[in-house]
Amino acid sequence: MNLIIAIDGPAAAGKGTLARRLAAHFGLPHLDTGLLYRATGRRVLDAGGAPADPLVAEAAARALTAADLARDDLRGPAADAAATQVAAVPGVRAALLEFQRSFGGGRGAVLDGRDIGTVVFPAAAAKLFVTASVAARGRRRWLELTARGEAADLAEVIEQVRRRDAQDRSRAAAPLVPAADALLLDTTTLDAAATFTRALELLGTRVNA
Repeated sequence: MNLIIAIDGPAAAGKGTLARRLAAHFGLPHLDTGLLYRATGRRVLDAGGAPADPLVAEAAARALTAADLARDDLRGPAADAAATQVAAVPGVRAALLEFQRSFGGGRGAVLDGRDIGTVVFPAAAAKLFVTASVAARGRRRWLELTARGEAADLAEVIEQVRRRDAQDRSRAAAPLVPAADALLLDTTTLDAAATFTRALELLGTRVNA
């Protein structure tokens, strides 16, 4: 059976960095599924539409191409907001579901997002739910922004993370919740190297069965 490693969790918990390291370690392709929603949101914004409009958002999702995922403007407040809005549209999630399952259906894959273990690959044996405190995640996002030369207020960024959490957990379509059989990994006090080590310990026989 192909190895699927499903990694879910809130924004800035470190799941993307971890997913890339696990993919390299196991020799598997990696998909940051959040980019699908960011790219969909960007398509809507480019067309002058409203990301919360179900018809517009779903059409953008169905028109998505691999080139959209390589754009250099998929990060930042505007992209964050648009991604959250389109991700709440059931038609968008349905349109992108096949893409995600096809990606992992070959020789396996590491996928990170917010509903990989609950919706995209609910039967995956290896599932991690990566989280951290709101304060820690807000600081990480703030450091990312300032490293790119963007002006950002730490308290405001923390509040943005808190609001994003609330939106992700309360949406009707695939709300952010840990899969019942997911292994919890709290990265509040861990750096990237320690997170990777702990993930391998947690996954254990699930990736060697």
